[in-house]
Amino acid sequence: MGFPGAGKTTLLDVLAGRKTIGRTRGDILVNSFPKVQATFARISGYVEQSDIHTPFITIRESLQFSAALRLPSTTSLADRALVVQEAMDLLELHDIADTLVGFIGINGLTVEQAKRLTIGVELVANPSVLFLDEPTSGLDSRAADIVVRGIRNIAGTGRSTICTIHQPSRRLFFAFDWLYLMKRGGEVVYFGPIGHNGCDLLMPLPGADDAHLLQHLLRHGGRGHGQR
Repeated sequence: MGFPGAGKTTLLDVLAGRKTIGRTRGDILVNSFPKVQATFARISGYVEQSDIHTPFITIRESLQFSAALRLPSTTSLADRALVVQEAMDLLELHDIADTLVGFIGINGLTVEQAKRLTIGVELVANPSVLFLDEPTSGLDSRAADIVVRGIRNIAGTGRSTICTIHQPSRRLFFAFDWLYLMKRGGEVVYFGPIGHNGCDLLMPLPGADDAHLLQHLLRHGGRGHGQR
């Protein structure tokens, strides 16, 4: 979490192994072992900020097509159907599964529905780790709640989900388990759990509205927690 230019997407790209230019220093560990990119790429997925879909097929067909391309060739049709079913369950897409994608925001899916489809297209590859770049960007509070609820559902299956986010509402903020707070220049202000103890981050500002949440966290987030 952080302001634009803080380096959130850059960090996400480095962790996912998508950063191929420039110089990167440090170690990346997965379950306490050095990350092997060739292996990690097979068990991870990356949801980009842009939503690009074929407009002339339905949501169900989009997921089926992605599953056919992404799952191992040895996957049976029945197992492939189960994977698609799970994605629709987790992202609450059943009611609109047979809706044409269309042109997003014009004569097709809403931006929020398209974002859930974008996540689903990546989810049917059955990743153990899912990276999401600004999944709530451009959404109003209700739409953002729906998208983050889907992400929480995915995390509930045991998959690790890592999101970048700019300025969430309090409701969205407390939907996450851990916070990595950055300020411009990539400096870490706070890294640690949100949960019950994370409420302490917001206690000095009980009446603040959501628009000032990020500013408050950047000002107070690193105090007294010993994690930078």
